[in-house]
Amino acid sequence: MSLLPPPAAPWIARLNGQLDGLERALLQGDAPAVEAASAAVQAALQQAPRSADLQAGHFEALREAARRFTQLRAATLRAAALNERALGSLLPDHLQKPTYQGLSQAGARRYAAR
Repeated sequence: MSLLPPPAAPWIARLNGQLDGLERALLQGDAPAVEAASAAVQAALQQAPRSADLQAGHFEALREAARRFTQLRAATLRAAALNERALGSLLPDHLQKPTYQGLSQAGARRYAAR
């Protein structure tokens, strides 16, 4: 009887590789690379099997990947907030977006008339 955990499922290994790429992009501060890496992580998550199809020993690897994903997601949100804050201090008008920016002129007039 082996005490070693089973090797990670192939999709978990792919997910870990994508998380590594996201981490590298975040550390480099490369926004386009972060966006691409985030999309790659999302694609890897979409290929995940159903929970019922996972082997018992794969849950720990999945739990570890989920922990990393949560930490990287928090780091991404912090970086986005810092970028928005910096942009707001450099270009204050940037933060004053019109409320009905996406509406057509006719639609904007309809809401403004109320």
